[in-house]
Amino acid sequence: MEKTISIKNRRASFEYFLLQEFTAGIMLTGTEIKSVREGKASIADAFCSFKGSELFVMNMHIAEYSLGTIYNHEPKRARKLLLTKRELHKLLVKVKERGLTIIPTLFYINENGLAKLNIALAKGKHSYDKRDSLKQKDIKREMDRSGD
Repeated sequence: MEKTISIKNRRASFEYFLLQEFTAGIMLTGTEIKSVREGKASIADAFCSFKGSELFVMNMHIAEYSLGTIYNHEPKRARKLLLTKRELHKLLVKVKERGLTIIPTLFYINENGLAKLNIALAKGKHSYDKRDSLKQKDIKREMDRSGD
């Protein structure tokens, strides 16, 4: 049985209000997908941006494949996301609004062996919103402790 690969962006919900989520396919080369299957990827600093009418994920780190030769990939290259035209148009319209961005929240390999990236339309939090998030987290932790 193969272990499932699931890489989360833990900072996303702390730094942003997540408004709407989408699941997108991602175009990877051979050495990239092999490296991802080894779990050597990070979406902590990643973000999405449009080039024309296509959506790309930038700054996503996939470590070079250990057995790759001269055909190995560049670790932080821009990777194209695969969404329907309707979803792309909806995201493009929303991103043109002030203060909205697209960030990856979860990178995984589905049951068919395809690499998928959950992305979210997000709005940045102010420092007082972040303090409120920490307070809610502490309250939840205390409730969980007292319940045991």
